[in-house]
Amino acid sequence: MAISMYTSSVPVFKQMLTSLRDVLAKAETHAAEKKIDPNALLQARLFPDMFPLIRQVQIASDFAKGVSARLAGVEVPSYEDSEQSFADLKARIDKTLGFIERLTATQIDGSEEREIVTQPGTTKEKRFVGINYLLHYGLPHFYFHVTTAYAILRHNGVEIGKRDFIGNY
Repeated sequence: MAISMYTSSVPVFKQMLTSLRDVLAKAETHAAEKKIDPNALLQARLFPDMFPLIRQVQIASDFAKGVSARLAGVEVPSYEDSEQSFADLKARIDKTLGFIERLTATQIDGSEEREIVTQPGTTKEKRFVGINYLLHYGLPHFYFHVTTAYAILRHNGVEIGKRDFIGNY
């Protein structure tokens, strides 16, 4: 049985974004209970040359909405990247979930050979066919940023584990 482009994308993004939102809620509770300034976690990094938690969540959200939109052949929504709190990050994830949940299997299935161009007209322009874009570019980048956000929080003492990362499936 073949697996569809929709099944390989939107439900995966939904599962991981939902678990990321739940991990952020646990981090917010952790900060309050331990009397830690939330910004200590929001600005935390695994290493000085890496993005902080806020940016990791923003980029994960960007990949979920961008990959889904491009596979569906619709315009990618633009977000401002102005989040400064756990509530802001959770709202961004909710907005992203709302967008991708409106996309249908009919829009995405059959996009295996669709031409996907990222950053068109720039020196960073990349061209893909849909299946390669999803499996070799979109999903790896998405998982990198979700994993890094999780690792930042775990490294900073938030009591989360594998079940929190994986979420419900």
